[in-house]
Amino acid sequence: MSDAAYERLRDAIVRGELAPGERIRDSDLAEMLGLSRTPVREALTRLADSGLVESKPGVYTRVATLNHDDVAANLAVLRALDSLAMQAAVPRLTKRDLQFMREANKKFATAVKSQDVPEALAADDAFHHVIVEAAGNPVIARIIGQLHPQLHRILYRKFSGLLGGEETINHHEELIKACETGDAQAAAAMSGEHWSRLGELISRLFDSDELST
Repeated sequence: MSDAAYERLRDAIVRGELAPGERIRDSDLAEMLGLSRTPVREALTRLADSGLVESKPGVYTRVATLNHDDVAANLAVLRALDSLAMQAAVPRLTKRDLQFMREANKKFATAVKSQDVPEALAADDAFHHVIVEAAGNPVIARIIGQLHPQLHRILYRKFSGLLGGEETINHHEELIKACETGDAQAAAAMSGEHWSRLGELISRLFDSDELST
């Protein structure tokens, strides 16, 4: 029940159904989800650990606002972990893994064309999950899973300007080629450049106050 509450509340925050800064009460959320307050409280604790919820005991519990410094720190960690995962994973990737990445990128391209943001993000996650799984490091997988929802909040709101174009589709294709040749260093460098580009675009959104709430 706690996992179900966490996933549903996480998705509601990512999609903006629970808005940044919105005050929330465990009793209201329990009623909304059709659950008791205990699993909802447990879910809120996990969401706070992920940076999606912030609270001051006895004063408020609310959806965390989008903060430029926090997002930049999040991106720096994700980029470093992605590099570690890439270097560990590439020598271990199988033909089946590479085929799965190709299929995920096709689904991503189809979703981009139709501007289906949830499907596009799911396909992008599936693509990169192959690398994380192949790396065989549960610590990397756990931390990436914890940090991704913070990034998804922004990607969901501003998808077309961040991932929703040919640039990301082509990046996926080039990354597959590097993985296929077994060049882990090249794949890690390519992925790092993509993270840097994403960080620059997100910074511009903050600078123009498009992510001020």
